[in-house]
Amino acid sequence: MTGPVVVVGDTLLDRDVEGVVNRLCPDSPVPVLDEIAHVDRPGGAGLSAVFAAAQGAEVVLVTALADDAGGARLSVLLAAAGVQVYPLRLNGATPEKIRLRSGGRVLLRHDRGGGVGELGEPGDAVLRVLDRASVVLVSDYGRAVARQPALRAALASIRAPLVWDPHPRGPAAVPGANLVTPNEAEVRELTEAPVGATRLATAAEGAQRLRQRWRAGAVAVTLGADGALLSHAGSTPLMVPAPVAAEGDTCGAGDRFAVAAGLALSRGALVSEAVQEAVADASAYVADGGVATALPAPVRRAPQAVHAAVAGDRVGVAASAAVVARVRAAGGTVVATGGCFDLLHAGHVATLQAARQLGDCLIVCLNSDASVAGLKGPDRPIMRQDDRSRLLAALSCVDAVMIFDEPTPTAALSWLRPDVWVKGGDYGTGGVDGDGLPEAEILRRWGGHTVVVPYLDGRSTTEMIAATANRKVVEVRR
Repeated sequence: MTGPVVVVGDTLLDRDVEGVVNRLCPDSPVPVLDEIAHVDRPGGAGLSAVFAAAQGAEVVLVTALADDAGGARLSVLLAAAGVQVYPLRLNGATPEKIRLRSGGRVLLRHDRGGGVGELGEPGDAVLRVLDRASVVLVSDYGRAVARQPALRAALASIRAPLVWDPHPRGPAAVPGANLVTPNEAEVRELTEAPVGATRLATAAEGAQRLRQRWRAGAVAVTLGADGALLSHAGSTPLMVPAPVAAEGDTCGAGDRFAVAAGLALSRGALVSEAVQEAVADASAYVADGGVATALPAPVRRAPQAVHAAVAGDRVGVAASAAVVARVRAAGGTVVATGGCFDLLHAGHVATLQAARQLGDCLIVCLNSDASVAGLKGPDRPIMRQDDRSRLLAALSCVDAVMIFDEPTPTAALSWLRPDVWVKGGDYGTGGVDGDGLPEAEILRRWGGHTVVVPYLDGRSTTEMIAATANRKVVEVRR
């Protein structure tokens, strides 16, 4: 079957803080970690999507993103990995997990993000992408996505192979899942394993119970360095040993296992073959250093999405989030537009004024200095991003400005999820609904629309720069 790999589930923002410990705290007998570096990465379903994309697959991630800095950061990281995000609205905070590490060992994990927030409905685009998937992986982290009723109904009726990676605090897998992949701790909690039973017996009996309870085709219990136990249609479980004895950081190993099994099933492998491939891949992952070395370079180097405010409270992620939250709470329409806005001129203002009339707020996605230089050359921008954002924020038709570092606003749009995306007429193709714009496909993921508004002829930043340069040449010759 052809089609994208679709990952469904809760995405968390993970941060690994690496440092050195040379002393104890003077007021408490605890080590003091001097931070050397940190790396942000998608966690949960987001990490599974990154793993799949790193294998060269077309990957779609159906997940929930909150209107906060964490959600904006996740959008940047996922875009850098090449993951297509189909976001659901999340009323709540982005869950974050911060691991403090020294010498390759975790000293402490700090979790934040509050309880489970209210989740929005999946749009038609989500249902369509599930229908054409080559495989679907549900990466449940016990929050809201796997519980969403409309999403569960769609998952129960898909034609593609379905792999379900469960969580003890999450819902049951939908009936008919081809493969369920709990680890042994999750099996103990999900099946209330009897005290004193051997490890192998607990895994075998728990897998059989889960398979019958959830009407799954097979259940593979991961056993860490010992491999995995597969319970399927036969009466005797299949024990798949790990090909190498792998010791090290196991963070993400379960996600890696589920992804490898799903990719194998999408290629037509038998479940037993898929589990063997998954054991080999997860073992190699741990042996090679785990997530620290497996994370793709574009994700490790992804720039920060948050820029300091320079115009009161109207510039930055927090300002944009506050405006969007207020408008959505009142049932209003969120409008967004974007561009470099270098040397703000009358053509820009006309576009912004027309865009603001289409809804109840206007968010401007502004290319950063690095982004402009990458698009237009080392001599641009003429004005720094702080000045450009200050001028835009001062306009009465602009409610907030969000600066982004990427060449395109894909990550910013996935987080903002505007109802309408607007471009000036110089970008248009003549279509009334703006379907010719590159952002049109992204907006359709959550039911948004793209439009083109009239543009004032003869107004162009490039032409203004050229005219100024010519004028200077003439004056010098005089």
